[in-house]
Amino acid sequence: MKSRRSVALLIETSNAYARGLLEGIIAYQREHEAWSIYVPEQERGATPPGWLKNWRGDGLIARIETDQIAAAVLRTGLPVVDVSAAQRVPNIPWVETDDREIARLAARHLLERGFTQLAFCGESDFNWSLWREEEFLRTVTESGHDARVIRTGGRARRGASWNREQRRLRDWLQALPKPVGVMACYDIRAQQLLDLCRELELSVPEQVAVIGVDNDELLCNLCTPPLTSVIPDTHRTGYVAAELLDRMMNGRNVSSEPRFIEPLGIALRQSTDILAIDDPDIARAMRIIRERSTEGLNVRRLIEEIPLSRRVFESRFQKLLGTTPHEMIVRYRMDRVRQLLHDTDLPLETISHRCGFAHVEYMSAAFRKQVGVSPGAYRRRVGK
Repeated sequence: MKSRRSVALLIETSNAYARGLLEGIIAYQREHEAWSIYVPEQERGATPPGWLKNWRGDGLIARIETDQIAAAVLRTGLPVVDVSAAQRVPNIPWVETDDREIARLAARHLLERGFTQLAFCGESDFNWSLWREEEFLRTVTESGHDARVIRTGGRARRGASWNREQRRLRDWLQALPKPVGVMACYDIRAQQLLDLCRELELSVPEQVAVIGVDNDELLCNLCTPPLTSVIPDTHRTGYVAAELLDRMMNGRNVSSEPRFIEPLGIALRQSTDILAIDDPDIARAMRIIRERSTEGLNVRRLIEEIPLSRRVFESRFQKLLGTTPHEMIVRYRMDRVRQLLHDTDLPLETISHRCGFAHVEYMSAAFRKQVGVSPGAYRRRVGK
């Protein structure tokens, strides 16, 4: 009787992102050959478990966050897949959430709400934060605006150093021009910003709108007000990592090129639920687009509800939001198409109807133009 393969998961269980990775790994092995899984109790960046030195398993999936973990993993000589943005071991398979697309989603979300003052709060120690910062700034700059940035360092998480960093954050937040839309590099940092807004008596989202990353539902709903957050596809990230490891354990060659997994979208909560647009006609148009973009809405129907000529309306819309009304309607539709492709097994014709397209061929052409692949190829890529 063939024995089960033994797989070690050097992934912490202390945060929502890592737990999502574990759920994806578990889903893969349940759908395929079951593994004997070893999950040591550890924190992010913790020292490798002592038993790993003499462990006789078959493969590992690890968050390789430190040189110590990198050395321990390499000493095993076993197949390994890395699920950390640190990328401390070259030439091994690497699966990571698409941090740049996460930042684009967050920046677009704030821009679409009419914020012309933008800011990013990140951490200097992590690649994923630096990548998000870089793409956030690029997206904001391309829209014709500027963004202010602050980074905290690793020492800020310990004792008196955090007290100093908290004062820095408070001073930075207070000095930002208002109203301002702020992207925090992840939900924990966003929660800290919301706490500081409360201390400073800054109204959220009227003066400061905050968006985080990870959609840790418990943390987001404990925030005051509840926190809007980008939803990374951690389940898919873990699933792909397990699939790659399975191939390696079966003796197949797997390239070391990075696999970036797109986020699922944005969980809208009260911390950004506002339109910071002084123009009431454009604000009304955006509300209509958000609520009815999948109901066959087009620019002609939109203008019927706005007391402006088409030329004036489109000019003011583009000036305030950096895009045309038609492009905004298509963007919201495409976001819904992507969600249905990922979350359901609905046929394309049904998805087309639900998203306001008269014909599935038109939806497919519009999807390919915006996303770069056909709806069918996208569905295969995200695992549905």
